[in-house]
Amino acid sequence: MSEQTEERDEPSAEGRRRFMLAAAGGALLLGTEGVRAEQAHMTKPIPTSGAPLPVIGMGTWITFNVGKDRVLRDQRVEVLRAFFEAGGGMVDSSPMYASSQEVVGYCLKQLGDPASLFSATKVWTSSGSKGPAQIAQSLAEWGLPRFDLLQVHNLVAWEAHLETLYRMKAAGQVGYVGITTSHGGRHQTFREIMKRHPLDFVQLTYNMVDREAEERLLPLARERGIAVIANRPFQGGRLIDRVVSEPLPAWAPEIDCRTWAAFLLKFVVSHPAVTCAIPATSKVAHMRENMDAGLGRMPDPQERQRMLAYLQQL
Repeated sequence: MSEQTEERDEPSAEGRRRFMLAAAGGALLLGTEGVRAEQAHMTKPIPTSGAPLPVIGMGTWITFNVGKDRVLRDQRVEVLRAFFEAGGGMVDSSPMYASSQEVVGYCLKQLGDPASLFSATKVWTSSGSKGPAQIAQSLAEWGLPRFDLLQVHNLVAWEAHLETLYRMKAAGQVGYVGITTSHGGRHQTFREIMKRHPLDFVQLTYNMVDREAEERLLPLARERGIAVIANRPFQGGRLIDRVVSEPLPAWAPEIDCRTWAAFLLKFVVSHPAVTCAIPATSKVAHMRENMDAGLGRMPDPQERQRMLAYLQQL
């Protein structure tokens, strides 16, 4: 996959307009925001440490790439504020995302460096020798002394970068090490690295339509004790655009779903191998919808099949 073909996990403007109408109707059915705010956001343990991680995180591709625009930056501050107020932890970025890391750093400073932050970024350069300098630049942009997680972005120069990351982990300069892929790219190589290297995390594409990872990668992650981050859980926004004009199933309240965002995200994070999903958004309202997916009941295996059957017949 070309690095330039990654896209944000946001639907079209019209899709989100209809989505908000559907969400408003669901709120009347399932209760007030205040009631839901009292519920604890679900966490899953990181296999290599046992530390809990909230199941809904946040991606920053495109949505936080706003440069020096103060108005847009301050809007992103409110997005992150809503994220942390709802129990969020992982914020994921990359040097590939232009100004996104610098904007994340600005937001964290405005919010007083939230204690629940789980900082995750990537190394993304074809030169292994340039990896340490790029990581140092990312730290400066985020305004952090160290990252919780560093990942090799889309396997670019992965051999050299993994050596760097393992040295940093041994020295206490990073908490966890991982690799990433997206759009289903290079799964065979990805699988071989998972089998041969002591990874803490892998990041891959997984949603209700793109389910190739279920065949080999997710079972292998469970077998090897590797945490899984699911990117593009809304299929780059296309899934929400596909369903927002349709009614939620009548049984959605049984799994505490009042919006399509919760329905789509709960399917992803209810998979036993998935630790966290990272939808991206630039809107506070959308963030709150996404974070609702970490509340209440999660679907069991039979309910997951029911969810798939419902989506497939739309």
